[in-house]
Amino acid sequence: MPSPDYSDDYGPRDLVGYGPNPPDARWPNGAKIAIQVVLNYEEGSEATPLNGDGRSERLASELGPGCQTLEGTRNVNIESLYEYGSRAGVWRILRLLEEYGIRCTSYMIGMALLQNPEVGRALVAGGHEVASHGWRWLDRSAWTVDQEAEYIRKTVDAIRSVTGQPPRGWYYGMVQSKAGVRSRALVVKTFRELGLPLKYYSDDYSDDLPHWVAQPGSDGSTGLLVVPYALDTNDYKDGNHNSFLSPDNFASYLIGAFDELYREGVAGRPKMMSMGLHARLVGRPGRIAGLRKFFEHVKRHEGVWYATREEIADHWAEVHPYKP
Repeated sequence: MPSPDYSDDYGPRDLVGYGPNPPDARWPNGAKIAIQVVLNYEEGSEATPLNGDGRSERLASELGPGCQTLEGTRNVNIESLYEYGSRAGVWRILRLLEEYGIRCTSYMIGMALLQNPEVGRALVAGGHEVASHGWRWLDRSAWTVDQEAEYIRKTVDAIRSVTGQPPRGWYYGMVQSKAGVRSRALVVKTFRELGLPLKYYSDDYSDDLPHWVAQPGSDGSTGLLVVPYALDTNDYKDGNHNSFLSPDNFASYLIGAFDELYREGVAGRPKMMSMGLHARLVGRPGRIAGLRKFFEHVKRHEGVWYATREEIADHWAEVHPYKP
């Protein structure tokens, strides 16, 4: 049995999951689908010498997969592409969500929040959830365990100082980080040390429904709820692959995913649809037009529950509690 201090405890793979008969999600009011909108807020925390880094950023911008890192100097054009998200894009997205009465979960980077706390205050005022996206928008592979634990604490403090409460859920991203194996256990351990509840962890893409795993560092008697995320219904593909080249491309993919999941819900197998948004990407007018088209499509359907990840976690813990 791993000790409570063990920080590299991920556990075995689960290739079976719920199998052919997933549990009935029993979404509130008999909803046929739960839609979970995530607004990633990272701007200002990316790699730049201004943040003490030895290089510039190259990921997730309009320059796409061909963008190259500049060693030892700033890339002021990349910086300005990120700044579009914090200056204009985030506000356009929040206005659209307000127009349709949708509350999101914001995956919030601690450093980014401290550089633009007005965004955090606006999220709280709009009834949105502020979850953690880590301290920096960087690959944490080179961090030591102690460094990562300290950054977890700094992120919690940053979110609490601006929003009035600590995050209840965690998502790192940076899916190719070598630290991925240890991070889940380390986040759990650090939250336990801080005396804070961790309602869910979302660095997982394995299902359309939440699921439980044994809590890292425990004897298996307590569980950690995994609320999966998605990278296909996600505007990040524009930053890395230039996939959605028109508003209709983005809307069409989202609508296709929604229609299939909604059909499953009508048939008695309701699921969750995760959507990933980034302020500097879908916050551009051309892309947000596709997002609006999707929301209009969904509006024509009954039995849709737009929920925060915390609401989904609370519901799942009540309806499908952990069983050791």
